[in-house]
Amino acid sequence: MSDNHGNTPAAWAGSGVAMVAFLLGSVALLRNPANVTLLWVAIVLGAAALPVFLVMSKMGYNGGSH
Repeated sequence: MSDNHGNTPAAWAGSGVAMVAFLLGSVALLRNPANVTLLWVAIVLGAAALPVFLVMSKMGYNGGSH
């Protein structure tokens, strides 16, 4: 097990994409009436956060020296 405690470029990228998705989803739901198109964009972006992390991890950005 690595000793970087998740402080890797892959983890930061995945977390950043997820954070942007939650922010967009929140904005979409706070609109009056709710912006369904923006909500679906946020859902797709949130679902893309895990593949972003996995691809970057396979590319070598998830441990060791970065």
